[in-house]
Amino acid sequence: MMVMEMRSLVAALLVLILGHFTSALEVPLDLPQPPSITQQSPKDHIVDPRENIVIYCEAKGKPHPSFSWTKDGTHFDVNEDPSVTMRPNSGTLEVDITRARPENFEGVFQCTARNKYGAAVSNKIVVRQSKSPLWSKDKIKPIVVKEGVSLVLPCQPPAGLPPPIIFWMDNNFQKLPQSKRVSQSLNGDLYFSNVRREDSRSDYICYARFTHTQTIQQKQPITVKVLTMDEINDTMADYYNFTEMVLNEAPVDERKPTFLIPSGHSSSKMVLKGHVLEMECIAEGLPTPEVSWTKVSGDLPGSRTSFLHFNKTLQIVNVSESDAGDYRCSAKNQHGAAHHIISVVVKATPYWISGPPKNLVLAPGENGVLTCRANGIPKPSILWSINGDLIENSPKDISRKVEDDSIIFTQVRVESSAVYQCNISNPYGYLLSNAFVNVLSEPPRVLTPANKVYQVIENRPAFLECSSFGSPIPKIDWFKDRKSGILDGDDYILHDNGTLEIQVAQAQHKGKYTCVANNYLGISENHVYLDIKEPTRILKQPVDKVVQRGGSVLFQCIVKHDKDLHTTVTWLKDGEELLDDERFIVEFESLSITDISESDAGSYTCIVNNTLDHDSATAELSVVELTPPPAVVHGRPDPPTDLELTDHKKRSVQLTWIPGEEHNSPIQEFVIQYEDSLHRRGHWHDLARVPGTRTTAHLKLSPYVHYTFRVLARNAVGLSEPSSPSRMYKTDPAAPDQNPKGVHGSGTEHNNLVITWEPLTGLHSNGPGLRYKVSWRHKRPGTDWTTVTVANNSKFTVSGTPTFSPYEIKVQAVNDLGEGPEPAVVIGYSGEDLPTAAPANVQAVVLNSTLVELRWDPVPSHLIRGHIQGYKINYWRKHHKHNSDQMEQRILTFSGNQSRGMLPGLHPFSHYSFEVRVFNKKGDGPASKTQQFKTPEGEPGPPASLLVTNPSLDSLTLEWNPPREHNGHITGYTLRYQPAVSNRQVDIATQGWFIGLMCAIALLILILLIICFIQRNKGGKYPVKEKEDAHTDPEFQPMKDDDCTFVEYSDNEDHKPLKGSRTPSNGTVKREDSDDSLVDYGEGGDGQFNEDGSFIGQYSGKSSSRDNDEGPESAGAPSPLNAMNSLNSFV
Repeated sequence: MMVMEMRSLVAALLVLILGHFTSALEVPLDLPQPPSITQQSPKDHIVDPRENIVIYCEAKGKPHPSFSWTKDGTHFDVNEDPSVTMRPNSGTLEVDITRARPENFEGVFQCTARNKYGAAVSNKIVVRQSKSPLWSKDKIKPIVVKEGVSLVLPCQPPAGLPPPIIFWMDNNFQKLPQSKRVSQSLNGDLYFSNVRREDSRSDYICYARFTHTQTIQQKQPITVKVLTMDEINDTMADYYNFTEMVLNEAPVDERKPTFLIPSGHSSSKMVLKGHVLEMECIAEGLPTPEVSWTKVSGDLPGSRTSFLHFNKTLQIVNVSESDAGDYRCSAKNQHGAAHHIISVVVKATPYWISGPPKNLVLAPGENGVLTCRANGIPKPSILWSINGDLIENSPKDISRKVEDDSIIFTQVRVESSAVYQCNISNPYGYLLSNAFVNVLSEPPRVLTPANKVYQVIENRPAFLECSSFGSPIPKIDWFKDRKSGILDGDDYILHDNGTLEIQVAQAQHKGKYTCVANNYLGISENHVYLDIKEPTRILKQPVDKVVQRGGSVLFQCIVKHDKDLHTTVTWLKDGEELLDDERFIVEFESLSITDISESDAGSYTCIVNNTLDHDSATAELSVVELTPPPAVVHGRPDPPTDLELTDHKKRSVQLTWIPGEEHNSPIQEFVIQYEDSLHRRGHWHDLARVPGTRTTAHLKLSPYVHYTFRVLARNAVGLSEPSSPSRMYKTDPAAPDQNPKGVHGSGTEHNNLVITWEPLTGLHSNGPGLRYKVSWRHKRPGTDWTTVTVANNSKFTVSGTPTFSPYEIKVQAVNDLGEGPEPAVVIGYSGEDLPTAAPANVQAVVLNSTLVELRWDPVPSHLIRGHIQGYKINYWRKHHKHNSDQMEQRILTFSGNQSRGMLPGLHPFSHYSFEVRVFNKKGDGPASKTQQFKTPEGEPGPPASLLVTNPSLDSLTLEWNPPREHNGHITGYTLRYQPAVSNRQVDIATQGWFIGLMCAIALLILILLIICFIQRNKGGKYPVKEKEDAHTDPEFQPMKDDDCTFVEYSDNEDHKPLKGSRTPSNGTVKREDSDDSLVDYGEGGDGQFNEDGSFIGQYSGKSSSRDNDEGPESAGAPSPLNAMNSLNSFV
């Protein structure tokens, strides 16, 4: 015993010492290495007898390994059975069941992958075909029971592989209602604590669903008849021969509980660590008993405990050793209680303590340790093998020593390379792990992509990676900028894997970092860059609001973020995305909601997010109203249940589900979502939508994705909660289907070419080990392609290129399964430099005093050394006043490859100088030789000022200053003037001519009234005398506006002498024959008379039609001149 302890202690010390010299390394695939198993089927491999059998075995190594199989411990020759094939470059077996019976391939299979450096073995894969046998079709006798007694309806499904899921339904495929009185046990039987009359029915049907074959088997319906004592006496004879009766003559009284299962006062149960523990207690009694659970020796594990089937089942998930002990279930009603003790024993299959053993990469002469540390209940045994054979049966090797769970290697040699198997087992299972020892000499290589840029938020930790490989293991050193010293300590922490950690990254840490890997065989270095970004913060948070129904609200979320980071602002309501509703108006820093309803109340969260940082703030919206809201009649549907996956294909699967309760609103559609737990765990994405009448969807899938599905139902009210997730469905990896998009090549320096592309997402990677094969070559005949492989980056820089040269570029996606399709070739250019030549033959052609056309010979493209952006004209004018040397320089740009351009807006009579230069994206080229031109004279500007001095009755003096812009030689001035109009006011009422005119008008009106009176007394129709020409007073003549003198004005239109109309402005009235009478001036066309025949109308205007023709002026009051014209028409 003492010797064993000493051995363990020595082994532990050796592990500690040698651990400093060894660590797990991933060997690049281009280096020699023993095989490693990368994929294998599960240990318990249940296959569908309707589909081809596939047993996976994939491995890697250099050289690529060969594969062989054993079945039930003996060699399995693949070539002997025509129904069995092995995939190329793989050990995966495929059995064509159309040419063989599936049961012939049940057994224990094990795969071996071998190359010249060793052999790796898979687990022992037990292949069994799933079974879903049929139920017996024997008719079951009806069951007659007395009301109040207990009853058990047995299900007893046929044994299947794997065991089926049991549930009870009726003839309409509706689940039978269950309660604390009626419930299903774990074995599928249906238990009644006491029966009631409503339990009578003829369609108690037990169903068994076999999940692997996706089939459902149905038992024959069971009829149950519950009778009272009176009914028993009446129907005893009828049921005696045709029923199974559970009757006695005594009435059923209320009683205390007793357990139907489990039986007795105590029982025991064994469960494996990490599994699910389920215990059940089902009691009968009247009234129905209540069941409760306690742990005798402690408390129940709250976070892992569930009470199912109306408290009759206690479930504990992820069982640990602490869950062992006694559990008490109690059943109580008002008449008493019953108790049962279940003793739980926890066992454990072997499990790793610190993970499986890791591969060792050693240089010749180095030391190392393989450790296989595991535990279990009971404690497992350890068995070591080498290349698939027990280690005690292999040739002795003085460089290795087995010490219990470790193998110690000292002074290894190249021939020590091998694969070691560690098999740990106990009665409940086993663990098998392969770990190789690879002895080789290899200089260092840095695996981290070159020139990688790390962006880190200020005051956050930064991690700069330096993944490397070499044998012996390289030593890693870090330097900043110009290698002023090794970075270690203070702000920096150097991790064992080569990563450099900056605990608090600040502005002074920004810059270029170099990691250097070296061993005695060589040295390798790599450059990365650290960029510090400003943190993202919400400066003004949204505040709580209380709004009336039908109103509107505005939430503000003012943010501050780094300008170089693409930042988005997302709004959530109650933790979920906003509904697609036009009432929600989302802008970058605000959310407004109009026509608010009660459903809009809740928490609104503003989330500011970019690739490096995020911030969030929440405000509450409360909706109030004056009147109580109407009662809710409809509701959202319940989530679907029982999600099942069928019709498994490589890139598709069929999903089925059972709809939930509709709540009085028909389901319109189902939304199917998926989660990819391999690439983005916790993120759900919409995958498909199907009409509400369907409960099945055929889903197209992508390779290398771990799918979990859920279904939501939508009706007119809204979206249901998500269903419980389906079981995980893993699609096989494949070579990429597509290549990166957005491939672009351009230079950041004059001697480099930066190739960039949009990386593929995890969903499009199609397999592990996604990387990119970047190829480029000079665009000229006979140039070969240069290719590098880039991983974890979307940029590669080619250094040492000639300035601005065209290159053909292509980027191809590659993963561990192969290459993507042949990529398209794009054209890119290396970096630009400043142009080296100026435009030649520069000249100016003067077109007028303000416009000049400039001409030049374009610069040859090879001298531009970049993409031409255009030409710049730098010109300036030499001033003549004050400072003859003052210059005013201006720049005019002509885009594109121009050879001429117009120079507008020049000053007349000026001397100009100008230069022309070409420019590209890098900058301006040299200027051409300075040229001059002179613009001709132009119109001078106005005098600077004009003053009037010494005014008198007949003269005045004018004084002015010369114009500010001469625009030539001033030869004289032109003076123009005109008389101003007098603005004197005259009291017209005091003028004699006006008084005489008014008297004449009054006399005429009096004469007119006398004539009208005479005509009225006579009656009849009288002609109107012809019009006479009238001469108007000169006061009515218009004046010319331009010289304020009187001029003659004429009007060519005919004058119509109607009442209220004006005479022509020349004061004349045209005389013409007319037979008009006073009827023409009445209200109607025929005229109107009194009973005595006198004329009714007055001389107050024409008929309405004539009034309309005359326009608005005819409605005005008559002037004295109009009155004279009216009188002339009667004379």
